[in-house]
Amino acid sequence: MMKIYIDLVIILNFVLDLILLMSVNFILRRNSKLWRLILGSFMGNITIILLFIRINNIVFVLSKLVCSLVIILVAFGYKDIKYVIKNITYFYIVSMLLGGGIYFLENQFAYSNKGLVFTEQDIGYYYGIIFILGIFIFIKYLKSIREMGYHYSNYYNCKIYFEDDNVLVVNAFLDTGNKLKDPYSNKSIILVDDKLIDKSRNYVTLYVPYHSLNNQGLLKCYKARRIEIDGKSYDKFLVGISDENFFIDGINCIINNKIMEGLR
Repeated sequence: MMKIYIDLVIILNFVLDLILLMSVNFILRRNSKLWRLILGSFMGNITIILLFIRINNIVFVLSKLVCSLVIILVAFGYKDIKYVIKNITYFYIVSMLLGGGIYFLENQFAYSNKGLVFTEQDIGYYYGIIFILGIFIFIKYLKSIREMGYHYSNYYNCKIYFEDDNVLVVNAFLDTGNKLKDPYSNKSIILVDDKLIDKSRNYVTLYVPYHSLNNQGLLKCYKARRIEIDGKSYDKFLVGISDENFFIDGINCIINNKIMEGLR
């Protein structure tokens, strides 16, 4: 009879879920806090309970899907349906890649053969080899994804510093078509989702005239000291407030080329 150590199962499940969530966070540049990823990994242990309950296959699969949804919502939050679907899709893609890689390595190292007879070896140290090789291959995979950039090469994690030392962290998208600027000071304008702004603070407010293809009017803007992107700063800009959705996955700020070119 095979012994099952529930504590080891819980620890292993937590570690694997954390690796998966960190991978999704890394690939999609969600910039989720570490505590949220850890909490989501703990939530993943709910699935272990299903192993001790007699349920049919359909209910089991549906329960796993619900648990996965809970994990994703805890780890990355909710912005819209598209955002959640993409997160859970990549969660399963990375899960299959990691699971398939570990299964392959286990078959390569955990069995020996004499002719056509295969026997399972004492695999204590083999799992160590599998674990190390698995992490190495996984890191190389993530690195290649990051270098490729795929659709996310124009995503940036930015910090906006206001006059009262308030710091706003945003997920920004570089929009080369964004030419907004203040005609009086010639400062570039970045757009930030209105829902991120703390209305209780006393920001220095300006109203800047703008013209677009189908509209014109006054854009509400706040003064800010600087914006920080990849360790570099830029200070000749205004923060424009947008009350419309950007319709870009996971994005709550739009920046332009002039901002990127002026970073020092």
